[in-house]
Amino acid sequence: MRAARLIKMVLLLQSRPSMTAAELARELEVSERTVTRDAQALSEAGVPVYADRGRAGGYRLIGGYRTRLTGLARGEAEALFLSGVPGALREMGLEDAASAARLKVSAALLPSLSDASRTAAQRFHLDAPGWFTEPKSPELLPVVAEAVWDDRRVTARYRGQEREVERDLEPYGLVLKAGVWYVCARVAQGGSFRVYRIDRFTAVEARADRFVRDEEFDLPGFWAERAEQFARSILRAEVVVRLSPDGVRRLPYAVDPAAAREALAAAGGPDADGWLTLTLPVESEQVAHSQLMGLGPEVEVLAPQSLRARFVDDVARLGRLYGT
Repeated sequence: MRAARLIKMVLLLQSRPSMTAAELARELEVSERTVTRDAQALSEAGVPVYADRGRAGGYRLIGGYRTRLTGLARGEAEALFLSGVPGALREMGLEDAASAARLKVSAALLPSLSDASRTAAQRFHLDAPGWFTEPKSPELLPVVAEAVWDDRRVTARYRGQEREVERDLEPYGLVLKAGVWYVCARVAQGGSFRVYRIDRFTAVEARADRFVRDEEFDLPGFWAERAEQFARSILRAEVVVRLSPDGVRRLPYAVDPAAAREALAAAGGPDADGWLTLTLPVESEQVAHSQLMGLGPEVEVLAPQSLRARFVDDVARLGRLYGT
């Protein structure tokens, strides 16, 4: 424990011209008295730590001392590439590895680049969840993440739509989509690749054996293909609508954007009133009712008749509500 703290102290002093005892104590999460003892121990071990006395004093390394302890471990190097997503790192259990990696890189940089990590953090931040949602980190995410990094097979119980099943999986990669964590995994013994929501796992056990990763597997490409397939698979119904020019403009914001673009591209020209009639793929009549209500008087539902009747009823109820 103390050895790791002493190494961290050297790296901190190497990455900055000088640090006060209070700053070191805060970074190392110890008392200033402990900082003094650690500095003395480093000096006795041959590390040239110099203490400047006075109100503006502090600790610094003299003589251009550079430690060779800046080599990155595999886990730290992998975590470093995710340093712009602190929330995701924390949920996967990689926050400490990323912090150590950033510190080692800072220590190895030239003095003119020592502020690179700070300036980058001030200019880029990723907030993955959508608005008005309460994202929850899946309890089993750290176990799955560790298996992904280590190419280790897992036995997982998954809660499906109808029943709970058990699968032996080879977890290839993690995806964070709109605040929801997914794992892209291959069913063991040469099965197909599938996508699982991690919050639907009820149990995950990492096995001792590792799997041989298919080097041709492309996680971004696989996810993009599956995401497009999923978006299309849920659009099982169709509605015919008539849209005002403002409704045409707002349609991609009310329904699936890709479905809206394709429907608009396939539509004919506007009628005499400037309105456009088109056939729109939707998930269901109920979902279409909820989505199209957001367009208000800029949309008229023509078919199916049952959906049009819903809007007729909505208009009547609104009329009664507002006294017109």
